[in-house]
Amino acid sequence: MPSSSTVRQSREALAALGVDPAAYTGGTLAAHSPIDGAVIGAVRETSVGEVDEAAAAAAEAFRAWRLVPAPRRGELVRLFGEELRASKAHLAELVTLEAGKIVSEAQGEVQEMIDICDFAVGLSRQLYGLTIATERPEHRMMESWRAAGPCGIISAFNFPVAVWSWNAALALVCGDPVLWKPSEKTPLTALGVQAVFARALARFGDAPAGLSQVLIGGRDIGAALVGDDRVPVVSATGSTAMGRDVGQKLASRFAKAILELGGNNAMIVAPSASLDLALRAIAFSAMGTAGQRCTTLRRLFVHESVYDQLLPRLRKVYAGVTIGDPRAAGVLVGPLIDAGAWHGMERALGDARGLGAHLSGGGRREIAGCADGFYAEPALVEMKAHEGPMLRETFAPILYVMRYRDLDEAIALNNAVSAGLSSSIFTNDLREAELFVSESGSDCGIANVNIGPSGAEIGGAFGGEKETGGGREAGSDSWKAYMRRATNTVNYGRTLPLAQGVSFDIGE
Repeated sequence: MPSSSTVRQSREALAALGVDPAAYTGGTLAAHSPIDGAVIGAVRETSVGEVDEAAAAAAEAFRAWRLVPAPRRGELVRLFGEELRASKAHLAELVTLEAGKIVSEAQGEVQEMIDICDFAVGLSRQLYGLTIATERPEHRMMESWRAAGPCGIISAFNFPVAVWSWNAALALVCGDPVLWKPSEKTPLTALGVQAVFARALARFGDAPAGLSQVLIGGRDIGAALVGDDRVPVVSATGSTAMGRDVGQKLASRFAKAILELGGNNAMIVAPSASLDLALRAIAFSAMGTAGQRCTTLRRLFVHESVYDQLLPRLRKVYAGVTIGDPRAAGVLVGPLIDAGAWHGMERALGDARGLGAHLSGGGRREIAGCADGFYAEPALVEMKAHEGPMLRETFAPILYVMRYRDLDEAIALNNAVSAGLSSSIFTNDLREAELFVSESGSDCGIANVNIGPSGAEIGGAFGGEKETGGGREAGSDSWKAYMRRATNTVNYGRTLPLAQGVSFDIGE
């Protein structure tokens, strides 16, 4: 496909989604396609003063939206899911054009949005509290959940639409308006989502203004959102360095933080593993999205008894994977997001070479018609020790591989990094599987058996420990992060017994 088609296709997709051309022409923020480096939009940036206005509008919307019954709030999300189904092809195309994902992954990301809408609609009738046993006669004690307030959402380029939806769908049914600061690398997809949401709002009919707003810009816009006292919940997805800064600022004003940060994810391949299954899981987990997922497989520990069986097969897969324009049929690995990502990959591979690692792949691939795109050959790096670049996350398709002798050693290596997002083991030994997911096993928020670390479903809580941030999105009780809890005690008797048997007789 000729490179100029990225401009044309992005304009067509934006028009099909109903985005006003004024929103992506004549602005100061250039939106680039990683496919060929072309400028596919010029977006108007939000000013810091407009963040203040948006927060005020969200606070006003909150006062009305929290009073709407939760099932009725769920109806808005249901309508949004319908609009997403109707717009799936165009929104997915925009994700491919702006984030560089292959077609099936882009479609899968929009499907995640649809899935979380379905999840949230059901949840709107399940915001349950507890009835609590009380020691006092003729009393009833219970907990109740109330909307927390406007929710800020800061998302990253690699999942430019799904991460917003994970938060927004739950926040909306919980009674919270949302303020979205998307990555400055992917502003067009945010405009597309907002246009789709606007259609759902129009069908809903009586939602307050300011219920969903998009704030386009860089760090200063994110900082203004994080610092606003009218925003009691902020979900931020990005680097650990970003999360450390955001977390401290939110803590200083006692706001809730949902942090989804770095991942340096590992897989263990045990002696009893199905190597056929493991090979497929490794390929997707390590090379999917060109290695730019927070759940990407970055470290592979293979038992010494099967290492020499698996590695030749893995080298063959890496050598034969199709790299190219993500719009083309059969392509599995598209471009890195930009030059910075490519240079980060080069630095990590240089560090590995300096430690005596054996490298396969890792070069830059020239793609016809995409000269200004950064296409990297996935790198397979056989390490002698768990050190150097293996201990840090590089957002690129690099897979570090090591041998191990016993499972305790492999689990220790799995846990020996600062991040704690996702992990997996391939084994047909029940004891090994149970040990891996036990208290003494993986220390990650996600621990899988016989599937890779990448590709989570919205039914499970997504997030991790340590420098991954500790936040959770989706899953059974993540809705509580978007609400505040109250404990209520009702005395329906004619006396006033005190808890713990305390006596306080005032003599009347």
